[in-house]
Amino acid sequence: MGAVALTSASCILTGRHYSRLSSQKTIHSASRFFNSCAQSKHRIYSRRKIPSLYQNRLLSSETPTASTSSNSVKSAAAKSPPDAKRTTSSFSGEFVAWYEHHLQARPIPTKAVTGCILWGIGDIVGQVVPFIMKKEEGTETTVVSLEKNYFECDYPRTARAMFFGFAIHAPLSHVHFNLLEWMTVKGGFTGLSIPVFKTIMGQFVYWSWISNSLYHGAMGAMQGKSFQQIYDRIADVIWDTQKRQWVFWIPVQLLIRHQLNVVLLTSVVWTALLSAWYPPEEEVAETIVMEEKKD
Repeated sequence: MGAVALTSASCILTGRHYSRLSSQKTIHSASRFFNSCAQSKHRIYSRRKIPSLYQNRLLSSETPTASTSSNSVKSAAAKSPPDAKRTTSSFSGEFVAWYEHHLQARPIPTKAVTGCILWGIGDIVGQVVPFIMKKEEGTETTVVSLEKNYFECDYPRTARAMFFGFAIHAPLSHVHFNLLEWMTVKGGFTGLSIPVFKTIMGQFVYWSWISNSLYHGAMGAMQGKSFQQIYDRIADVIWDTQKRQWVFWIPVQLLIRHQLNVVLLTSVVWTALLSAWYPPEEEVAETIVMEEKKD
């Protein structure tokens, strides 16, 4: 009897032990299953795309921290538009960069258009200034009829100057500057010797003589003058033109060198002086006749 009781007691204890172990395994596997389900559900929801409207609402509902507020201030400052009024220096720098880009990409068309504009402006200035100076009696630079009390632009004269700057002066000056640069490199000039060499070659050796002779000759040819008349006009005014050019251009080339805005401005001034100093011969003759009648 005692053995039977012990055997039954041991079976009961063993059954309880196995039932406890099986229940623990069941609970552990169930917890693992629910955890895996929760993680997979989180992955599924995280992969979904949230509409932009809800994103904005979520972002607006969040309270910004100090770092986010500083970053927003920096981004707002970076995106803030520049001032409406541009300074003269910034505009000049942008223009020079734009013009230099076109000079590198299309040198001859850019120089031709530039020459056309500069020579046209210079000729108009060369007509306006003598008209203002005509109020002073006995002025030798008066080229407008003394009977006129209002300014009347000579459009054919301006058109001739623009054509000269576009079709003659600009292409030849392009060849001249390239040749001058080649000679400077071949000669091995450096430093201050570069502007000195270019000034001597351009003003005294060949370019100024060619350009001034072409100007007087082209103006005479476009006015319908004969070859002999053109030759006589060049012979009469070339030396005087050379002296005036040396006085004007040598300081510009030695002191200013290559500053584009200054070079463009001085080019307008020079073309205006040429137009005022050497107007068409018809205007000079008309002025002389009117002054004789007045006397």
